[in-house]
Amino acid sequence: MNNTRAREQAGWRWGIFTLRVPFLHTRLYWQEFLQGLFVSAATGLALVPLMTGVFGLTFEEAVACSLIHAFLISSASIIFGEPYAPGWVTPALPLVLAVVIGEMSDPVERWQAMTAMSLDFAALVLILGITGLGKRFMVWLPDTLKAGIILGAAIAAFKRVFIDDAERFLHVQPIATTVACALCLIITFSLPLQALKERHRWLALIGALGLLPGFLAAAIVGPLVGEVDYDIQWGILIPPFADLWAKVSPFSIGWPSVELFIQVMPLALMTYIMLFGDLVTGNEVIREAASDRPDEHVDINPTRSHLSVGIRNAIMGVAAPFFPTQGAMWTGVHVIIVQRWRQGRAGMDSLHSGIASYYLMGLPIIFLLLPLLTGLKPLMGIALSLTLILTGFACAYVAMAIPREPAERGTVLLTGMAIALFAPWIGLLVGIVATLAISGWSRRDPQTP
Repeated sequence: MNNTRAREQAGWRWGIFTLRVPFLHTRLYWQEFLQGLFVSAATGLALVPLMTGVFGLTFEEAVACSLIHAFLISSASIIFGEPYAPGWVTPALPLVLAVVIGEMSDPVERWQAMTAMSLDFAALVLILGITGLGKRFMVWLPDTLKAGIILGAAIAAFKRVFIDDAERFLHVQPIATTVACALCLIITFSLPLQALKERHRWLALIGALGLLPGFLAAAIVGPLVGEVDYDIQWGILIPPFADLWAKVSPFSIGWPSVELFIQVMPLALMTYIMLFGDLVTGNEVIREAASDRPDEHVDINPTRSHLSVGIRNAIMGVAAPFFPTQGAMWTGVHVIIVQRWRQGRAGMDSLHSGIASYYLMGLPIIFLLLPLLTGLKPLMGIALSLTLILTGFACAYVAMAIPREPAERGTVLLTGMAIALFAPWIGLLVGIVATLAISGWSRRDPQTP
């Protein structure tokens, strides 16, 4: 990273950011492009069932909303020059849904809550990034409280799938959903399979596809058991952006109240803790691989990262508010791209080229193709359940690995349950009091896991 012979990928500088125009500054790599085409389809549209079911949008409006999210996500690398494969702050999603769906009674209130969260988070990230207080804040927080917040996300994710939304999704497609979740959990986390991946390259390639294998299995099993019925249509979708704006933008439906901004601030704070962990992880993945690529300098700039996340959330908050879909990194995808980048220039000339290719060079065409959209439509509920199950499992094993003493484990569980089941302020307050009273405000590591 500090090699003076290394060069940084060319681009157009604008302030602290770097715009890299696809096909001019970055090359297209079909390997990443094809993975992004299908994996992005399986995950980027996962929120459509919620938008149509409880947020009052039509299918076309929900797709348009997801299209805006995809443009903003891809802008992290292409417009702002970030060296990470961007994605959602996924662990925060179940906590957000628990509050927005559980405590807000109608679509207007839910969209206003999403706006409040997005703008709260944007302001928090911008302030902590510009002042440099973010790292100090993370050092100050005790590990027990961090673990409790992460475990709360795990509990909320499982509760969303197996209790809150079970009638809407799981009970409608039980076999296909179970097959998809079981296959992805095994491929991603199975210890026996990890050993086999080291000996069999084809298994490693399957494991690198993330949600896609389970999603494809559901697409095959679903029709066989009568849980999926395809109605594929041909043509191009013209996204109804004007109709979407009229239903979701605070300029049309009204701005959140001051009380609502205050009410959801704890969620923004907890999401920042998760975001900081993503940034730490992303930096270490790049640094570890950089020794194999002395020919390219990858600029890691925490201030730029904070500004990128803050600006994207501010734009999303007024155009297509659905928190927390504008984070810093999609961990699995980031690792896949960096691993191919580290193999040398012959395989990938620049890390930025690989990221741009995975994100379809900034053009999420999947959201415009009716055959693909209508083919995926009956599978979107499965995609949502799959996303939440994998998120819950990952958060659980990370959270439970942090506490070392029995009292700390009990505190983490108490904090996690309070955060998952109560209002954000109450859950966070329970976690703070329990940490102080039982575990103490001790800190062992300056970085969040």
